[in-house]
Amino acid sequence: VQLQASGGGLVQAGGSLRLSCLASGNIGSRDSMSWYRQIPGRQRELVARLQLGVKAIYADSVRARFVISRDENTLYLQMNSLEAEDTAVYYCQTNKYGRTYWGQGTLVTVSS
Repeated sequence: VQLQASGGGLVQAGGSLRLSCLASGNIGSRDSMSWYRQIPGRQRELVARLQLGVKAIYADSVRARFVISRDENTLYLQMNSLEAEDTAVYYCQTNKYGRTYWGQGTLVTVSS
């Protein structure tokens, strides 16, 4: 399994970005996939998860602003009303055959 994340960049507060994560390998439609983020010096935290391909779970800090979705082998994170506190490196993640796979990360910078 390989995950390739993209879509990060610099955006002003209040703006939007859409992250993409292309999954290759044996990824099934019911495999859960997630977005995490990490701020330097802090632990990586869960942002959103799409469980079994259908149920979306969000961190409290992003609920109602972010939307996770999937189209075949591509996972998306639509981020709206971005805040400076959303600045982080964002990673896509999945678990398969008892292993955890991570994408390489994409940097999102929100200027206030």
